[in-house]
Amino acid sequence: MAETFSLLPLSAAHYPAVATIYAEGIATGQATLNTEVPDWEAWDTAHLAHSRLVACTPAGEVAGWAALTPVSGRCVYSGVAEVSVYVGASHRGRGVGLLLLRKLVQQSEQNGIWTLQSGIIRENTPSLRLHEQAGFRLVGIREKLGRLHDQWRDICLLERRSTVL
Repeated sequence: MAETFSLLPLSAAHYPAVATIYAEGIATGQATLNTEVPDWEAWDTAHLAHSRLVACTPAGEVAGWAALTPVSGRCVYSGVAEVSVYVGASHRGRGVGLLLLRKLVQQSEQNGIWTLQSGIIRENTPSLRLHEQAGFRLVGIREKLGRLHDQWRDICLLERRSTVL
């Protein structure tokens, strides 16, 4: 059950495990249109400094991670961020994703984020369900938004407005 996992701030020391989990997501062909895992410096630069989490087992194994990226550099969008949440293959279906996503929502609001958004490949139904359980709603579907391995992919756009900001 999810209650056996501890949530910790994601740090550089966690990145080898984070990168492995991200690579597992890439391998599914459903989690991202990206095909390569960035190094720590690129990942760190791309993500907001706050609201970075890892879920760890009692033995200290990283089971999943979540983080935010800004959607724009324009100050009017400073309270809007895009969600990334990934769960290691051996920990999927155990509540880790929902635990991470709920805490990410909480931390984002504590840091002035009023809207979270997520772009999910249409076939990734587990991720769509996860986001809906965390209060996200489907805004629309962008057809043939990106290509992965020479195949067009549709992206479902989901968002969650803060209930406290």
